[in-house]
Amino acid sequence: MPCTAVLLLCVPLAVLAAPSPPAKALADRAREMRAELTTHVLPYWFDTAQDRDRGGYLLADDAVRGRGEAREKQLVGQSRMIWGFAHAHRKGYSTAQRNYLQAAEQGHRFLQNHFLDLEHGGYFWKTGLDGAVTSDVKNLYAEAFVIYALVELHRATGRAEPLQQAMDLYRLLEQRAHDPKHGGWFEHFTRDWRLITHRTAGADIEVPGLKSANAHLHLMEAYTELYDATRDKNVRQSLAEAVKLNATYFYPKQAGRSAFHRQPDWRAVTNSQSAGLSYGHNVEFAWLMIRAQQILGVRPAWRHFDAHLDHALQYGFDHARGGLYDYGLDDQPASRTNKEWWVQSELLAALTDSLTHRPNPARQDALEKLIQFIWTFQVEPKDRIWLATVTAEGRPKNTAKANSWKANYHDVRAMVKFIDAFGPAPGP
Repeated sequence: MPCTAVLLLCVPLAVLAAPSPPAKALADRAREMRAELTTHVLPYWFDTAQDRDRGGYLLADDAVRGRGEAREKQLVGQSRMIWGFAHAHRKGYSTAQRNYLQAAEQGHRFLQNHFLDLEHGGYFWKTGLDGAVTSDVKNLYAEAFVIYALVELHRATGRAEPLQQAMDLYRLLEQRAHDPKHGGWFEHFTRDWRLITHRTAGADIEVPGLKSANAHLHLMEAYTELYDATRDKNVRQSLAEAVKLNATYFYPKQAGRSAFHRQPDWRAVTNSQSAGLSYGHNVEFAWLMIRAQQILGVRPAWRHFDAHLDHALQYGFDHARGGLYDYGLDDQPASRTNKEWWVQSELLAALTDSLTHRPNPARQDALEKLIQFIWTFQVEPKDRIWLATVTAEGRPKNTAKANSWKANYHDVRAMVKFIDAFGPAPGP
């Protein structure tokens, strides 16, 4: 798409000098965000998502259709809920009325009692509401979130058991999923860890037979926290590998050349379905890369971070209304302009890290516009829960508030990060 078609998106950031309303002080924004989190967001998840009869979480709610009936319990959603509640407790948000650690612990019990494969190891992809396994496929992407959740539960409780469970899963993934020839990790397996290379029931995350940016990004995310908690030399080696592969093949310094998938030997994938890039994943990679490098004790690659953040702000950010678009091609304006809740969350996190690293008026202006857009259009007015998708203009498009893919992870994490960076520490 030529720049003349959508001039605003092609103007370099330094030239965007149109005046905007005076930005609120970041500390004021942090106080507002903490009020949203403590009064609305965390209580919503605590009150509505817990399955108090069977354990685990019921994720089926919509701003228009109301509370639905959950039909499954899926590994990603269940793990993210455990992580979100454990994180909230660890950060000091539990109260006498809502103990977020208890909410995490009951989800952990359900996970261990029903998702854990005692025969072959790893965790099943889906169960019914009662915990009966309905899909026994093993997906690397989902297994990574189990590690992420278990480490956070260990931190929140001080108990050794969740961390040991995370290490058990790490060792299994390195044994079963790591590619000893080309590096990286295979992603789709049968229950007994036979590799799946073609689309089949249950192997429905990314593309069987390929290596994905999505799974490798979240494995890096999980291994970062696992190494931080254990300082295990093997985990360190795996984390360093994940950082290098992500930064080389999926999210290179030339951000426009980011790739969704690679062949197992890292050759490019030419299928048109794998073309393009996700602005949300690019900025998520940027800040998670810095986090991983800090935990590894190596020099953070801030220029690499800047390349992805600047690319997203130049081609994917709505400078008129605020908010980050969904998808684009190379160094061209966004070709899919929906605004997903998780994409806004990851830009909020990345801009937070950017501004705590060094002042940048253009990025602070983008942050203010982002927050204004979220609070005006992405947040449902009644209970202040983020809607899944709105249009570029802010009209609701997907009004889901909770489902197997939408849990208390992206937005809660970004809000806590922002509050920790710019606001007062939470009280008892």
